[in-house]
Parts: sequence; C-alpha cells; structure tokens
Amino acid sequence: MTSGNKGKDALPPYFNIDPKAAAESLAAPIDTARFAKAAAFAGRGRDDLAKRGYAPDGKKRLRKFSTWEICKYLIPVAAAHLRRVLKANPELPQGEGEGNSKWFSLEDVQKLREHFTKEGAANREYTAWRPEGLPAKVVAVANFKGGVGKTSTSAHLAMSAALDGYKVLVIDLDSQGSMTSILGGTVADEWETAFPLLARDYALALQRENKVREAAGQAPYPFDETLNEALTVSPRNLVQKTHWPNIDLIGAQLNLYWAEFQVPVWRMQLRSWTLWDALSNALEDGGLLDDYDLIFLDTPPALGYLTINALAAADIMLVPLGASFLEFDSTGRFFDMIYSTFASIEEGENRNRRADGLPEMRFEWDAVLALITRFDAAQQTDLANVIQAYFGDFMTTYRQDVTAMVGQAGEQVSGIYETDYRDFNRDTYVRGRETFDQTWAEVKRVILGTWWRDLQAAEAEKAEENTDGEA
Repeated sequence: MTSGNKGKDALPPYFNIDPKAAAESLAAPIDTARFAKAAAFAGRGRDDLAKRGYAPDGKKRLRKFSTWEICKYLIPVAAAHLRRVLKANPELPQGEGEGNSKWFSLEDVQKLREHFTKEGAANREYTAWRPEGLPAKVVAVANFKGGVGKTSTSAHLAMSAALDGYKVLVIDLDSQGSMTSILGGTVADEWETAFPLLARDYALALQRENKVREAAGQAPYPFDETLNEALTVSPRNLVQKTHWPNIDLIGAQLNLYWAEFQVPVWRMQLRSWTLWDALSNALEDGGLLDDYDLIFLDTPPALGYLTINALAAADIMLVPLGASFLEFDSTGRFFDMIYSTFASIEEGENRNRRADGLPEMRFEWDAVLALITRFDAAQQTDLANVIQAYFGDFMTTYRQDVTAMVGQAGEQVSGIYETDYRDFNRDTYVRGRETFDQTWAEVKRVILGTWWRDLQAAEAEKAEENTDGEA
C-alpha cells in the first residue's frame, strides 16, 4: 500500500485495520522491569482469588459431612441404623444440627468408622485396607503437556483417599504451586519446598565422596553454604498440616524451579551422584514411607529433573490426558521420552556396575495408568476409543467427565469434595462427584492389588528364610 492511497480499499482487508492507527494505539516498548510490575499485580490477584475458598479469618477449613453423605459414600451403614447407634452410644460424635439432619467433621467420621470396625457387621469393611509392615505407595501424576488435569486429578485423588480413611502426603513439585493453593499451604521460599531434599541428598553423596578422597590423600570437594544448610533439613520438617485432618503437604513456590538449574550443576561436579534417587532416598530415609499410607507427587508440565525424581520414586504412574489429537500425540511423545531417559540412565549405570562386578539395576513401576480427563461423551467418544485402542492396557476403563462442579471448584480454588452439595441439585452433585469417585475406585483397585502382591512376596520371602534357617 502506498502512502498516496486513500479510502477503504487502501486498508488491509482483514478487519480493515489501519497500520498507522494501530501504531498510535501502542504503548511504549516493554522493558524487563515491566514484568516485575505485572507479576506484583498478578501476585495480589492470585492471593485474592485463592482466598475465595477461605473462611473470613483467612484460614481454610474443611466443611462438615451430612448423615446422608456419610451413609451414601463413607460408611456402609443405613442412616436409620446410624441414628440408633448414636443414640445408644452418647460417647460417640453426635454431629451438629437439629432433627435427623446431622453434620459431622471428618475426624468424627473416622471415630465412627473405628466404632463400626469393632461393633459393626462382620461381613462389611468399614476401614480402608493397608497391610502392616509395608511402606506407603507413591503415586506420581505426570505428563509434560500442560492443562491435561494433573493437579486437579492429584488433588481429588488425595482427597478421595483421605475420605477413605488413608493418611496422605501430597508433595507439590510444580513451581507454579497450584496444588499448594488448593490445599491452603504457605511457602515462604525454596527452603520450604522439596528443593532441600535434593540438596541434602547431593550433600550426603559429596560427604561420602570426600571420605574416599581423604583416604586417598586427595583434597576434598568444597561444601558451600547451601549444602551445609541442606544437611540440617529433615524431610519431616518440610511437612505442613492442611485443613484436611489426614492430608499433609510439602508445598511449592516459584523458587523451586531453581532446582532444574542447580541439579545438573551438582551432577557435573560429582558424576557418581545418582540424582534420580534423591527424592526416593528422602522419602525412605526421612521415614515418610512409614508415616503415611499414600504419597501423591504432583509434577510440573515438563520431563525435567523434578519430574525424573518423581517418576523414579513412584510405585504407580498416573498420566492424565484429554481426548484430543494433540494431547494423545503429546502423551505418546512423553512415553517415548520416559523410555529414552530411563533407558539411558540404566545403560550408563549398568555399564559401570558390570565393570565393578555389581548386579545391574533397572527401573520398574507397579502399574502405569493413562486417564482421559475433561471427557465430553457427546463430542469425544470416537477419539477416546482410538486412544484406548492404541494405549491398550495403560488406559483406565473410566473416563473422567467434565462437569459444572469441577469448574465451580476451580473458581473457588478447592476440590469438589470440599463443595457443599446443598449448592447444587442433589442429582447434579451425585453425577459430578461420580466422575472422581470412579477414578479413585480404579486407582484404589491398583493400589490394593499391588499391596497384596507385595504382601504375598514378603510372606514368601519370610517363609523361605525360615526354611533356610531350619535347614
């Protein structure tokens, strides 16, 4: 277009935008300081929105559960029978409210469970099963595509497990901290995240290496302030309580992302450090596998060092994805990257182990489940069936429907189990809740199956040891 052209025909055809007018509407060029201003505004907005799910005093509290909910979802007992039991046992929690509509805290529910376990019908299970003497199961929820529902799935599985009576630890490994917001966590800096767990593992490895070097007459590697401080951190000290009585949290905030830069630097300084085992070692050495029944790891949308640690620590891997071509394609590439990454680690480690006469190592997971989230049966059934066919036994049979309840919970920065069913038509609530109840049912089936398998293996090993001792 020449400057002499006039009129409508001289303008670009798409939306008839005048370049000169467009230029006049622009602000001055953006420098880096402007991002700090935008971040400050976003921070205030985030805090304001996050507090939508909080009480007036600024604290999150878990709502109470009605007699109807308890009898339908939590304890297999008829409402009339529950009322009779409460009347006959005044020492039990009696709930709040008038008439037949009583409301109970989750702590109350657990006390009722304990009572029915002792006094209830012999053919019913009132408490969730976990074999004694075996460690917690670790579930990593991962996919390197963002927006597939990792955090919402992690949160709702943790809440489902808590409602089932399990003691749960959630570790937020995503520096965006969305899971931390849902659970009402407060994290001042990276020293209240999983970062010191990685730093501590490296510091311990460096200490061991320095003992070898000193014995050989070599100068030890230096310890910096970060490593010295990391040695003072206990994994249990990072755990904070949440408004759920049986869900604890190791939270995240933006500075956690620094681990993605620091971990490879440490690895370059000490090639013998098995960086992928740092989180596993922290969970085991810190006693967290004994303190909890289930540990959920919410990972960032990338296959970085934090995600690698999560997958290496996991017994069960859960991979959410939407029923779209792009998410199917991305998830396939994610599986390919998992193979490439962990096969490369196995190859390098086993080359050294063979040279040293040591047994080879390999990564192994009890189960891998790919879960379709945000499913719209009216529009996505055909593609979901294709995904099911190609991923085969990785896929869960249940597809997590998108519901209005999920959207409302997200706006309130909470989970659907924290939503009061009185805010909905009861049928709407039942349908909305079912999408996560069914997901938990599939995941729980896998958890219990792997525990049972571990229990049988442990008993067989013990029997073999006894046989050898008698011989």
